[in-house]
Amino acid sequence: MDQGAVDTEHGRATAPPNGPATPAQPTTATLIQPPRRPRRRAGLVVDLTLLGVVGALLIAAAAAATGVIQREFYSPTAFVERYLGLLADGNAADALMLPGVTVSSAQLEAAGLPATASEALLRSAALAPLTDVRVVSEEVDGDITRVTVAYDARGYDGTTTFDVERDGAIGLAPTWRFATSPLAVMNLTVEGSMSFDVNGFTVDKRQVSVDGVDADPLAPVPLLVFSPGLYSVSVDTPIAGTPGVAVLSDSPFHTIPIEVQAEATDEFVRVVQQEVEKFLTACATQEVLQPTACPFGYVVQDRIASVPKWSIVQQPTIAVAPDGAGWGILAAEAVAHIEVDIRSLFDGRVRAVSEDVPFIVKGTITILPDGKASILVTGPDTT
Repeated sequence: MDQGAVDTEHGRATAPPNGPATPAQPTTATLIQPPRRPRRRAGLVVDLTLLGVVGALLIAAAAAATGVIQREFYSPTAFVERYLGLLADGNAADALMLPGVTVSSAQLEAAGLPATASEALLRSAALAPLTDVRVVSEEVDGDITRVTVAYDARGYDGTTTFDVERDGAIGLAPTWRFATSPLAVMNLTVEGSMSFDVNGFTVDKRQVSVDGVDADPLAPVPLLVFSPGLYSVSVDTPIAGTPGVAVLSDSPFHTIPIEVQAEATDEFVRVVQQEVEKFLTACATQEVLQPTACPFGYVVQDRIASVPKWSIVQQPTIAVAPDGAGWGILAAEAVAHIEVDIRSLFDGRVRAVSEDVPFIVKGTITILPDGKASILVTGPDTT
């Protein structure tokens, strides 16, 4: 091969010794360019930025969701709303289990409330429904959060403020308790009956009083009640009745004084009227001037010449009113009639007496433990 030949295998020209090189003919080849590194770096930055934005949004959403959850389920307002929801549903037992609701005798006494207050009304049967419950405000005062709510209790609009405080945590979620119990004490005095109804639930004083069967019928009966709550007190027995008194318990840990005056029922008065008439009629069968244990009689200075004959010409119109532990028969006018012959001690003459004798009827009525009434008819001077 000539030294000036072209090296076709490698595509380059070689020059013969001491001679000029002969140009080689170019060959066709594929151009492969490497990736542009600057663009890859820019795309990576964009991707990381987008990931960062997405991550920030997720964190913000998670934080917002956590805040919503805490407000809805783990805030002081949510705690109070749960309590009110249980009362609205008539679930007294679960309401009592919330932290800070139940109280001890020592706590009652320390607050100036009756330490012997009965828990008889802390039950579903004595609850009245709450509707339109809504939170009015939530204010923080140091460690205490005051939650004010408004509601409707059978047509009565009310507002109540609760004191709530921290009670630990469940994980990251705070828990709460009532700093002041939402219970109140209804100091109830019922005159004219040993039993009464509260929202349709019947209570006997002897069952809730610390004195038991020896309970003073006129002494107030302290009863624990929920706040808020509407309590209607009434008496509905065969002997006594009252239209009822409604009271709204809207101030936690306060005393609510209530006085209810029961009135004798028409049926009770009718029975007493019949018994008094029977008693007076029986008195009139005694053939003496002064019938024994009866509110009427006749006084003479001479001797009687015949057996006295009595009759009742005007029965009293009976009215009954509460009197201490029982009932009293109010003073009423009546008229008896006597027929008797009287012999004068001076001259022995006999004169016939036919005379109306006015008298006054009073009496007391004692209600026995078995529910029966013991009636004692007396005159105006009998104590």
